[in-house]
Amino acid sequence: MAARNGRTVHDLRRENRTAVLQRLYFDGPMSRHSLAPATGLSSGSISNVVAELLADGLVEEAGSVGSDGGRPRTLLRVVPGSGHMIGVDVGETRVRVELFDLSLAELARTERPLAHKGRQAYDVGVIVGHIRDGVAEVLAAAGITAGELLGVGIGVPGIVERSGEGGAVVHGQTIGWDAVPLEHMLRLSGQLPEHVPYFIDNGAKTLGQAEMWFGAGRGAHNAVVVLFGSGVGACVVTDEVEHGRAVEWGHLTVRVQGRRCRCGALGCLEAYAGAEALLARWQEAGGQPPYDTDEETALTAMLAAAYPEDGRAPDPVAAAVLAETAEYLGAGLSDLINLFQPERILVGGWAGLQLGSRFLESVRTHALAYALRYPAGRVGIELGRLGPDAVTVGAAILPLADFFAHGGRRAPAPDAPVPSPAWRTSLDGRLA
Repeated sequence: MAARNGRTVHDLRRENRTAVLQRLYFDGPMSRHSLAPATGLSSGSISNVVAELLADGLVEEAGSVGSDGGRPRTLLRVVPGSGHMIGVDVGETRVRVELFDLSLAELARTERPLAHKGRQAYDVGVIVGHIRDGVAEVLAAAGITAGELLGVGIGVPGIVERSGEGGAVVHGQTIGWDAVPLEHMLRLSGQLPEHVPYFIDNGAKTLGQAEMWFGAGRGAHNAVVVLFGSGVGACVVTDEVEHGRAVEWGHLTVRVQGRRCRCGALGCLEAYAGAEALLARWQEAGGQPPYDTDEETALTAMLAAAYPEDGRAPDPVAAAVLAETAEYLGAGLSDLINLFQPERILVGGWAGLQLGSRFLESVRTHALAYALRYPAGRVGIELGRLGPDAVTVGAAILPLADFFAHGGRRAPAPDAPVPSPAWRTSLDGRLA
């Protein structure tokens, strides 16, 4: 039966389940009495939905609370162990894999280092192997079977295209990936049952998802979340794009005929403000980055040289390069301010968090100086709150969000019997 606006009764029931689940998830524990005004549903609808969710094992009772002298009201909450998700961060220095329960408590994690620098580190066969082995390791560590998962979310560098047959295809120009059918390659491994989905998206978008749901973006209607690592990227969240849209901010041209970027173009922001470029510019200016080490260690050494805490004189070369980088980043942020007029800009990623405490104020000053006065006067610029693991958490949110969107119902296994409609059962009984 279809409702007047085209939605079926099934659609309405799913939407009601979604509303109750999400409210309990973000604001619970709550009573049935509190759920009604919080969701806009009638008390009868709340009773029906809660009964279903209790029967499905998704919701449980969690104590009681007084009710102005009346009978105590039972509190309800989402059961943390009623679902499990895996988040994967295909990062610059490692592939990180984490297993979470429904409350996003970490149950197991593993990391696979990327041993070589540059595009060699991103050999797609190696990356697929790291993801496959990492998923197997965290499942074994927690005693969870692959079929129990709500899904595996993966944050990757580059543009992600949705393909009808093969799933997600990644265009990662800076890492040498040209239309890589990553989802198809993962499916070929046969590790996950067909009913367990992969969710593959840009790493900046997964970072944005995490910060908007649980971090410094909570409560904002529109925001830009910046990922500052070896390269730079951004996720734009607006009322029209609720879950965010990744934008290739790092490849905005900031200097005509400037430095060669990893993407091959000249003058990109990433060629000046990414950690890889920052360390290269320090060396070109006469600095001495540590030899044969990863970028995170080298950036730590650069910060220590520019801002020594042991009484030594600051390294003027490192300090000058960092100051110039702050201006480039500020100018880049001013473009985001002018284009999208966000309430907040959040700076995350391992390099952004490492540098942020030292030069966020300088970045903020430059951003507001380069931006138009009206949008600049309305934006807050701050660090993300979820730490360097935020991409992994955001990747795990992708299957969680899909689970909520389906009213907390899992996709059926392909061999599971599909019940016949009630009318068919009745007619078949007459014909028997």
